[in-house]
Amino acid sequence: MRIRGPVSSLLALALCVSSAAYAVEYYRYTDERGITVINRQGVPPHLIGKGYEVLSEQGRVVRVVPRAPTPEEYRMQQAEQAQAKADWQLRRLYPRVKDIDHARDRKLAELDGQINIARNNLLVVDGLKADLQGQAELKERAGQEVPELLRKQIAEATVDQQRLQQQISRYLNNKSDLERDFLRDKTRLVELLKSK
Repeated sequence: MRIRGPVSSLLALALCVSSAAYAVEYYRYTDERGITVINRQGVPPHLIGKGYEVLSEQGRVVRVVPRAPTPEEYRMQQAEQAQAKADWQLRRLYPRVKDIDHARDRKLAELDGQINIARNNLLVVDGLKADLQGQAELKERAGQEVPELLRKQIAEATVDQQRLQQQISRYLNNKSDLERDFLRDKTRLVELLKSK
């Protein structure tokens, strides 16, 4: 009696799956002494990092598992990937060199505006402190005690001066960092556009 139709297809599929499940694989690797070993049991755990090949029963290479990178190679791969990602983002942000120049000019103008505001505020505080100190000196010359409120206002003006000076210094540092970063990015962008 012959088996036909879906039952025969199912039987053929089951035979293929079962023969694939029992397919024998061999592992070819190099041991500690530098000798090539072919083994059915697998690769010893301490040698897996050196890489190996998986062979079929006929001796054909089914797949190759490359050796693991050394720590230095791994760091280099990570650095290359990070550079590729940075390059992609740079080209996406600035398709042309003039785009990066416009962005730099806009950011520097914003920072210059913040620096000018802080400097103007510092001038106001300097004037206020000078006025308050003048009032305190008049009181002292007249032999009067300087009121506590006036001393407190002078101290607050001094704190404001220091805060504004630090703010201006921070803005100036940010400006030089920004110029340096844009110069670096522009140099890299020119390289990328040349190699295009």
